[in-house]
Amino acid sequence: IAAIAIHCGWSIAGEAGDGKEAVKLYRETKPDLVTLDIVMPRMDGVNALREIRELDPQAKVVMVTAVNQKEKLAECIGLGAIDFIVKPFEKENLVQFFEKVLASEPSR
Repeated sequence: IAAIAIHCGWSIAGEAGDGKEAVKLYRETKPDLVTLDIVMPRMDGVNALREIRELDPQAKVVMVTAVNQKEKLAECIGLGAIDFIVKPFEKENLVQFFEKVLASEPSR
């Protein structure tokens, strides 16, 4: 995802190796958009989403999953994730998806 974003000219505020680090990076950088994998070490994406939305109810978070986890995705949407993407994904589709997500949400 980061390589595609960079190729499109977008800046990467940070990359986390686990959910705890994702929350810490969000607190420090307040990015325009966050992608969280549902499966991560130390703290999963669901709990990281919960903490990020507690820090900032307006946070734009997109969940990423490699498998069809309907229950987890429904929980994430209920917690405030604005959408989700399923791996693997095509570059063109991912770019269109992020452009749509960023355009659909009001700026901070």
